[in-house]
Parts: sequence; C-alpha cells; structure tokens
Amino acid sequence: MSNERKVMGAIFATGLLSFSGVIVETAMNITFPTVMREFNVGTSTVQWLTTLYLLIVATVIPLSAFLKRRFKMRQLFLVANLLFMLGLILDATAPAFWVLLLGRAVQGLGTGIALPLMFNIILEQVAPAKIGMMMGVGTLITGIAPAIGPTFGGLITTYLSWRYIFVFLLPVLLVSLGLGWTCILQKSALAPSRLDKLSVGLLVLAFAGLIYGVSTISGANVLVSVLAIVIGALALSAFAVRSRHETQPILDLSPFKQKKFAQFAIAFVCFQMMALGLSFVLPNYLQLVNQASALAAGLIVLPGAAIGAVLAPISGRLYDHFGPKRPIISGVTVVLLGMLVFVINGMPLSDAQVLGCYVLFMFGVGLAFGNILTTTLAQLPKQQQADGNAIMNTLQQFTAALGTAIASAIVAGGQAGRSQIAGTMLGSQWALWFLLGLAVIAWLQLTWTLRRR
Repeated sequence: MSNERKVMGAIFATGLLSFSGVIVETAMNITFPTVMREFNVGTSTVQWLTTLYLLIVATVIPLSAFLKRRFKMRQLFLVANLLFMLGLILDATAPAFWVLLLGRAVQGLGTGIALPLMFNIILEQVAPAKIGMMMGVGTLITGIAPAIGPTFGGLITTYLSWRYIFVFLLPVLLVSLGLGWTCILQKSALAPSRLDKLSVGLLVLAFAGLIYGVSTISGANVLVSVLAIVIGALALSAFAVRSRHETQPILDLSPFKQKKFAQFAIAFVCFQMMALGLSFVLPNYLQLVNQASALAAGLIVLPGAAIGAVLAPISGRLYDHFGPKRPIISGVTVVLLGMLVFVINGMPLSDAQVLGCYVLFMFGVGLAFGNILTTTLAQLPKQQQADGNAIMNTLQQFTAALGTAIASAIVAGGQAGRSQIAGTMLGSQWALWFLLGLAVIAWLQLTWTLRRR
C-alpha cells in the first residue's frame, strides 16, 4: 500500500471513530422524548446524555498535544477505539439512566482521543496544496453523521428500540479498528513529557462548573447554579494563568496571542453553539409541539444536515482555489439569513417551515464552517499548529456542550409552569432568538476580519 493510501486510510479510520461519536450524539437527540418516558426524567436531565459526552470530549482533547508527544498514534487510536466500544456495550444494556450516562462518558473518552488525532494526521502528513480539501474530507466524515444521525435514530426508535443505535455501531468500530491498525503510521518522534495534574484538575473544574451552572440556571436552585458558574470561571482563569507559566502546558494558549487566530476562533465558537443548539431544539420541538414521530422528526432535519455535510469538501476546494474570503462570507451570510427566517416566521413553526429554514441554515454552515477552522489554523506557524488544533477541538466540543446546555435551559425555562406544548413552543422561540444573536456576532466578526485581509 502506497504512503498516500495509508494516509487516507488513517484519516478514514480515525474519522470513522469520530463519526460514530457524532452519530450517537445526534441520533440520541431524537430519542430524548422516548428516553424521558422510559427512565422518567425531564428535559434538563436527559440533555446530559449529550452535554456530559461533549464535556468529557472537551476535557480530554486538551491532552492531545501531550499524548501526541508521549505515545505513538497507533497506540492512542487503539485505546480510543476500545473505550468507545465499551461505552457502546454499557449503553446498549443500560438498566438505569445513570448507566446510560456512564456509557456516554466512556464514549467521550474515546472520541476525545480520536478527534484531534484525525486532524493532526491531516496537518502533519498531507501536502500543503491539499490541506483545504483534506480538512474538508475530515469535516465531511464527521459532518455526515449529523446528516444521517436524526433519521437513523428515529428509524431505530420507531421500529426497534433506541438501544440498537449502539448495537449497530459496533461493526463500524471493528472496521475502524482494522483500518487504523493497518494504516496509521508514526511520522514524528516521541519526546519525554510531563502531565501537569493540577492543570487537568482546573480544566475539569472549569468545564464542569460552567456547563452544570448554565444547564441548571432555569431550575429552582438558582444560587447553586450561579455559584457553579463563578467557580468554573475562576478555575478557567487559574488554568490560563498556570498555562502561561508552565514549560509544557497541557494546552498551550500562546496561539491566542495571534490576533487573527483569536478573531476567527470567536466566529468558530458561535457557529458550533448555533449548530448544536439547533440540533437540540428542532427535534424536540417537532416531537413535543408538532407531535411528529421520532422517525418523522429525523426525516425533517435530514435534508439540511445532508446539504451541510456534502458541501464541506466542496467548500474546501473553493478555499484551495479562491482563499477563505468568498466561501466564508457567503456561508455566514446565508447562516444569518436562515436564523432570521426562523425567527421571523414566529410560532408555531410547521414541519415544512422547519425543513426549509434548516436547509438554508445548513447550506451556509456547509460553505463556511470547515473553512473557518482551516483559516483559523492557517494563522499559526507550523510548529504551533498541533497546539492550535488542540485549542480548536477543545473549543468545538466545549462550546457544543455549552450551546446544548444553554438551549436546554432556555427551553426548560419556557416549559416551567406551562403545558408541554405551550411551554416548549415558548422556550423554543426564546432559544431561536438567542441563536440569532450568535449568528449576528459571527457575521460581524468574519466580515470585519476578512475585509482587512
């Protein structure tokens, strides 16, 4: 097998593992109403199946630079794959909600190792002239999962049981395992590294405090929620200070000294929060307000998600030919238009309105999202790109968890003291206004930054 084929195989193997993590995440969003009934839990509790998973991923990803220096890529991949398989088995057989939650946490450990591994292979082993296209391919592999995840989850839940979502992914993991064992090569030399345990503890405390506080802010114990947010913010500040004084920090924050890196990262965060916020709001709205089945809800969001995924490598080619400005500005403008149409339509939203608005929104995401990531990392010199990749992957997962938690808290706030239909409708309306605000911020940031290129 040629070296180029092995690189493609390695990207595909790590991508399949990341794909599995995302497809479970989006498939489970569709099953939330069913899981809520089976385990007798509410909206603010069931969302932890997504939020905890993303929280674990966001906590593990900062370790990627340390792990890359300390262990061979193939070893990391094997550990990630086996952890994910264990998580699937736990979830498929879960007798109680806490076991289901534990399985999602174990899957988060696997995905947290695998996701930066894929992008590190692309950045390290792909020729510079093909970086844009291969970043698009990497985005497509993980991006196709949100396209088929809701429909997959709805189909399985309607005709079998939501537990088969985990069962059917086991063969995919076995294919990924065999391909990774064959194709993943070690190109960079290993180096002795020390893990700063205090920094890891501060990062866990920061993410957990912020996510827990935000997700429970609409509940009865507001004081505890605010205290958790304050503790999380203080821990994050302490982590940033400590990282500046460590010779080998677990997450080197020095890329933020590059002004344009920081500017593009802000827009990237807004996109991720919008995408995950909508992926929580829409399936629940369709089932709880429009009384759609899990399968119907999945089919309604399928076209939009599919368009976003298919456009990822195409927009990567546009980046390679024309640079970042045209695809990114076009994409973020369409995203803003999509969110405006969502809000202007008002409530209630018909199934057709949800489908049309989501297609428009995801068309913009497909044009811009992967290119924003590529452009952000392009602001850094080669020696900082592994650290930049770790930062962006951490931001991606943490802000995805934050977006889901905020959307869940807003919807739960609307549901408080109201009927399920009226409350979900009101909470969804509030959530869409919040997501529109993020779209405005992203549009302003990107048009300003790219205008000056």
